[in-house]
Amino acid sequence: MDTPTPSLQERYAPTNRCFGCGPANDKGLRIRSLVEGDEVVCDWTPEEHHEAFTGMLNGGIIGALLDCHSNWTAAWHLMNRAGADEPPCTVTAEFHVKLRRPTPSGRPVHLVARVVESADDRATVDARLEVDGVVTATCRGLFVAVKEGHPAYHRW
Repeated sequence: MDTPTPSLQERYAPTNRCFGCGPANDKGLRIRSLVEGDEVVCDWTPEEHHEAFTGMLNGGIIGALLDCHSNWTAAWHLMNRAGADEPPCTVTAEFHVKLRRPTPSGRPVHLVARVVESADDRATVDARLEVDGVVTATCRGLFVAVKEGHPAYHRW
């Protein structure tokens, strides 16, 4: 049996308890972001308790998926940009989600994100959420590496 490739979260933040991306949060979404070329992808399967109503994913859950996945995309990019061995702790400065159509909850969703602009301590990320190849939500966010003294500094 093949061992799955460790996600960015599992590799760099195994004790992180974030609701969306923390591997150590048993009640969280526990997304697994994987690098594929210049994009970061994630496949995640909703459960019934993630629904807004029968058969449709809750918009807040969609926002959490896009936010956390985009944040890890930014952290990965900034780590590579700096030539570092570990990603910086990044936080969401802003993100805008567009719910383009209802997102079915009965099957996996696929997230794709890529950095579209960056500086030494920040990255703008475009992301999308798809079901069966149909884009149901998009996001653009700005993610910033925090410095010592910020509550998120060294959270992973």
